[in-house]
Amino acid sequence: MQIEYPQQLVDQVEAVIKDRPLMGFVPGAGPNHPAVMLVGEAPGRSEADSRVPFSGTSGKELIKLLEGIGLSRSTVHITSVVRKRPYSVKVVTDKKTGQRVTKYPNRTPTKKEVLAFGPLFDWELKTVTPQVVVPLGNTSLQRLLGPEAKIGDLHGQVLHQSVLETRPDHQGYQMGTTPYYIVPMYHPAAFLYARHLEPTVRADWQAFGKWLKEQHLMPQ
Repeated sequence: MQIEYPQQLVDQVEAVIKDRPLMGFVPGAGPNHPAVMLVGEAPGRSEADSRVPFSGTSGKELIKLLEGIGLSRSTVHITSVVRKRPYSVKVVTDKKTGQRVTKYPNRTPTKKEVLAFGPLFDWELKTVTPQVVVPLGNTSLQRLLGPEAKIGDLHGQVLHQSVLETRPDHQGYQMGTTPYYIVPMYHPAAFLYARHLEPTVRADWQAFGKWLKEQHLMPQ
C-alpha cells in the first residue's frame, strides 16, 4: 500500500527542488504501523518508472535478504530519504555509432536535496510509527543520526535512540524526542559492487532476524 502524503508538504518540497535534477516521485509503501521500516537513499531509474520503491536490481537483492529472515515486501514499510530520482547529465560517445549521446545516470542525492525532503520524511516516520528503523547505507544513516555516523562502523548493530528531524526553519536538523530501534545495514547494492562484503551483509541480516524473533517483533 502506497502512503499518501499531505499535499501541502509535497508542494512545499516541490517548490524547494524545482530547479534540481530530480525526476519521478516515488511514494513509500507498506503496511501502516509495521514493526520494521526500511529507509534507502533515493529512487533509481527502475523505481522512477514503476513508482515502486526498491524494484530494481538492488531491490531484488533486498527482497531476498528480507525473505531469508521471514520478512517480505508486504510486511515492512519501504521508503527513502529522497522521494525523487537524482540524475546527472553526461554526454558520451556511442561505441557502436560514434555519435555523441546524452545519458542521465543515477547519482547520490546531495545534502541539500536530502534536507529539502526532510519535512516529508519526518511526517512519514511519525505517521508509519515503526518500532525498528533500518537505514540502508550512509545517506539514510546520516539523515537519521548525523554526519559522524558511518555504515562501516555501525552495520548490524542494534541502537536505541532518537533520530534527527528537520528544524522548523528548514535550515538543518535537530534531535527528535521519539526513540526507535535503529539497525543500520549496508545498502543491498554494496555487495553487488564489492563482493567481499556479501558474507558480512548476509550475516548482519541473519543476526537481525534472530533479534527480531527474540524481541517478539517478527510479523505473524
